Amino acid sequence: MSNDDKPIGDNPPDEKLPDVVGDPLPPLGGPGDEATGRGEGVGQAKEVQGLTQGQIVLGRFMRHRGAMAGVIILLVVTLLSFTSMGIGPIPGWWKYQNYLASGTAVNGGAPTMTLPTWLGGPGFAIGEHPFGQDSLGSDNFALVMKGVQTSMLVMIVMGIVALVIGVLVGALSGYYRGWVDQVLMRVTDLFITLPVIVLGAVLGRLVNTLPIKMGASQEVMDSLTSNMPILLAVALGLILWPSLARLVRGEFLSLREREFVDSARVAGASDWRIITKHMLPNSIGVIIVNTTLLMSAAVVLETALSFLGFGINRPNISLGFLINTYQGAFATRPWLFWWPGLFIILIALSVNFIGDGLRDAFDPRTRRIPSQREMDKALAKVQASAQGGEAR
Repeated sequence: MSNDDKPIGDNPPDEKLPDVVGDPLPPLGGPGDEATGRGEGVGQAKEVQGLTQGQIVLGRFMRHRGAMAGVIILLVVTLLSFTSMGIGPIPGWWKYQNYLASGTAVNGGAPTMTLPTWLGGPGFAIGEHPFGQDSLGSDNFALVMKGVQTSMLVMIVMGIVALVIGVLVGALSGYYRGWVDQVLMRVTDLFITLPVIVLGAVLGRLVNTLPIKMGASQEVMDSLTSNMPILLAVALGLILWPSLARLVRGEFLSLREREFVDSARVAGASDWRIITKHMLPNSIGVIIVNTTLLMSAAVVLETALSFLGFGINRPNISLGFLINTYQGAFATRPWLFWWPGLFIILIALSVNFIGDGLRDAFDPRTRRIPSQREMDKALAKVQASAQGGEAR
């Protein structure tokens, strides 16, 4: 007869049942529960004790050095560009607000900004044209800052469009499955097989030439020209959503089998409420991380399209347009090429670092293994806490 088949009270005399009332279990998180191995369990219970999920994610993100460096660099670049050249009707503090105005190139258009003495320069100074001038005498600092504004606008609008389409397609496909999944995934596969750079070039060219062939009025042409960055961003968002849709679909296929989804369905919740209130919040980590990576790819893709002549054109200015315009001056006036390229690298790397930090913050499995010095400090802290508890 197995132990499960024994009648109640038929225990051998030498077996003693635990005294639940007299011998309470030790409290969770005490000295006996501290992990002493090498890995993410060291002090993890006290690290997250009393914190909400949002506070835990924020704390992990704040401790990611690369992500914080990316946030600082991106904030500095954003503030520098939008405060110097202004935004909308709000003017900036830079004296050359008309970035397309020509003038007289001073000293061959060389940059007037000098390095400080500790870097081997004559002393730090901004000068009249810190980033130099082009052959027409236009201020390169104003051009670059305006290009940063345009490139970041394209990045944000493209991220929103790709986010909406990718999450909508992935959520519907993963939740309903069946023929809905088959139709939406075949459309997604079709977009994935298309070369992104070629499709982006075609859409960019259509935006520029289609209104002319259709005989649009001058007012319509002027409106399209002024809003070209937003139109290009929407076109890029219509191309770059498939990868996000596939990831969201995978998350929803896993989440729809969980107990809390079954409970909500039994309680009478509608499909829309289950998707938006129960499943979508549990997929927010994957969505945010991959959206940031798509936004970083959008900066590089916009640069490539503008460099090939299929992206943004005058009177709009982007960093890729500046590289395309001044590629012939690389040997004679390299600063016209260096500064736009530097800001493209800074923006793309910063967004990538932020995405890496968000991935590590939302996924605790990617926690870094502590070094031996950190392990020794954690062990000493645990021992000191245990000795203090015994003294009390």
